[in-house]
Amino acid sequence: MPAHDFVSPDSIRAQFSAAMSLMYKEEVPLYGTLLALVSEINQRVLAEQPEVAQTLRCTGEIDRLDQERHGAIRVGTAEELATIARLFAVMGMQPVGYYDLSSAGVPVHSTAFRAVHEQSLQVSPFRVFTSLLRLELIDNPELRELAQRLLAQRNIFTDQALALIEQCERDGGLTAADAGRFVNEALHTFRWHHEATVTAEQYRQLHDQHRLIADVVAFKGPHINHLTPRTLDIDAIQAGMPAKGIAPKAVVEGPPTRRHPILLRQTSFKALQETVAFLGNGDAGSHTARFGEIEQRGAALTPIGRQLYDTLLDTTRAALGGVPAEANAEHYRALLAEHFAAFPDDLAQMREEHLAYFRYFPTERGLAARGDVDRPLTWSALIKAGHVRVEALVYEDFLPVSAAGIFQSNLGDDAQAHYGSNANREAFEAALQMPVQDELALYAQTEYRSMQACAQALELPNL
Repeated sequence: MPAHDFVSPDSIRAQFSAAMSLMYKEEVPLYGTLLALVSEINQRVLAEQPEVAQTLRCTGEIDRLDQERHGAIRVGTAEELATIARLFAVMGMQPVGYYDLSSAGVPVHSTAFRAVHEQSLQVSPFRVFTSLLRLELIDNPELRELAQRLLAQRNIFTDQALALIEQCERDGGLTAADAGRFVNEALHTFRWHHEATVTAEQYRQLHDQHRLIADVVAFKGPHINHLTPRTLDIDAIQAGMPAKGIAPKAVVEGPPTRRHPILLRQTSFKALQETVAFLGNGDAGSHTARFGEIEQRGAALTPIGRQLYDTLLDTTRAALGGVPAEANAEHYRALLAEHFAAFPDDLAQMREEHLAYFRYFPTERGLAARGDVDRPLTWSALIKAGHVRVEALVYEDFLPVSAAGIFQSNLGDDAQAHYGSNANREAFEAALQMPVQDELALYAQTEYRSMQACAQALELPNL
């Protein structure tokens, strides 16, 4: 099959993201309400803050804003993780970053599957935060054996999906017709199933160990448990959710409100109580699985910036003296603002202090000055002279503390467990059958490509 007959992985990813969103809207109608609220807030921000609209147009992000989604799934075995990696590879998605959530009381470790090149991200920024259950953290041997046996009995992929993955790997791509079939078959892995694969008593045992263990082990597959749109103002979303009949979690996860957002801020509504049919005597019960999440993305931070962020977050939480919750939400917000005053909220200062990654764009003035003997010859001088415009590089990844906070708020406070710190990237990559990519290296590469392209456009190749 000639390669030119194949659909690009970026196109397959965009198709899958749209199909996933439609499926999830049918399964969780409140998600549609959330999308409408996000669209309303985003349009308001673009109308009232022209500088935000100008920045998004400059970076190209305005074209991807409405389709931006991230999903989250939890798989139970190394085999499931390795195969899900192959499935995402068909869509041009690679594992980026390693996240240990066990230290926050959640028995999983995770990665994010996403596109890794800025051009591919502009086509479709769809990403999936994918967690692998840590069966070794189940301290009850009989329960651990039950979980292993149940997971070994299931197959979360359709035969046709597996065949199309193998075909893509063998031939180097999929035709438009095969890509359509692949999207339809792959969706089955992420569907919600009301029928559990366990009895009510087995479910109770798994649930009592940890709600998330029951969520992974007791069902036919890794149902998508949230699909997250991107907002330009998460504080407006948080304030606007109750009027739409949506109760938000008490605290927005991540950094505080800033003029120039950094990293990732997230909020959500509580997980839904869903009717479940258990094995046995027709027993019925309920399960909390899926919830609504919203995110606001800011600047990707360098190692220096990330160290400062982590330090300020740690000191904030130490000053709080507990986990952020409804009872201390106002106090936590005040402490967060107080401590993060130490993080510069000025793009020029952030660039000069190497706190964030940036993209570089030639301006009309800079292009007009090509050939001038007295034009600026350093990046700082070019920026100061208005020959180059810089914009913060958007953060495409996740924050372990925030992810754990979202998990816990939707699993309930009684789901808190104490596993200690059990980071094991080597074991995770062995299960994945490939290394995870370093997100900071990816941002540095994007920044460098941007600087190269800008210098070339300005005919300053020695910059």
